[in-house]
Parts: sequence; structure tokens; C-alpha cells
Amino acid sequence: MKKTIFAALLVAAVVCMTLSVGAQPLPALEVKDAGICLDVVDLQCQGKDVQFSSSLGKLYCFCRILGATTPVTITHVWYFGDKERARVVLDVKSPNWRTYSSKIIQAHETGPWRVDILGPDGEVLKSLEFSVVP
Repeated sequence: MKKTIFAALLVAAVVCMTLSVGAQPLPALEVKDAGICLDVVDLQCQGKDVQFSSSLGKLYCFCRILGATTPVTITHVWYFGDKERARVVLDVKSPNWRTYSSKIIQAHETGPWRVDILGPDGEVLKSLEFSVVP
């Protein structure tokens, strides 16, 4: 009887330990560097600023993500005012990953913009605000 109880307790302990290890949350992703820029060259943000001319045509959102222990995706959501203008899903394949998206800016789209960088569960990791001027 004692051996049966001991064996049952041992099995229960192993199951609990296995479940608790599997249930641990994944490390949080962190946006280490991010910016809106004129270009991305060799995974470096070029011409980073918070105000841009409407005559430029295209802007880039660059970010460096830390903390991914397994491949995940993040999303760049581009907003003109409060209206969503683009949604770009990007892979993050290592604990220190650089990536970017781009958006064509029409000459008449002047005013406030922002890009929300969303984590794999849709949580906002960072918001980048900028403006486009005539």
C-alpha cells in the first residue's frame, strides 16, 4: 500500500513539474532600437527623423527586436491620423533581430502618422509618431 501511494505521489510530482515547466511564459520581446527613416542600408536606419517632406514618396519603419527564443512574428501597423493604412507581418528568427517595413506616402497625406509595433499576441511593443509636411 505504501509503495502504491509513494508511486502515485511520485507520478503526480513529475506531472506537476512537467506542467509548470511547460506553462512558463515566454520571455517578453523588447524593441531595442526603432525609428522612421528615409532608407534602410545594411540593416541600418538612414535619415531617421520625426518629420518628413511629403515629396519623399516612401518611408521605412526599422526596428531591432530582442528576446525571441523561438521564431515569432511582429506586425508594423501604419496609421495616418487614426486610420489604418497598412499592416505588415514580419518574421523574428533570433534573440537579436533587425527588420523593417516600408510605406509609400502620397503627396496629399500630410499630417500626423504613427507606426505601432505589435508583438505576437497583438500587444503594442512600441509606438513611433512622426509627421509628414508639405
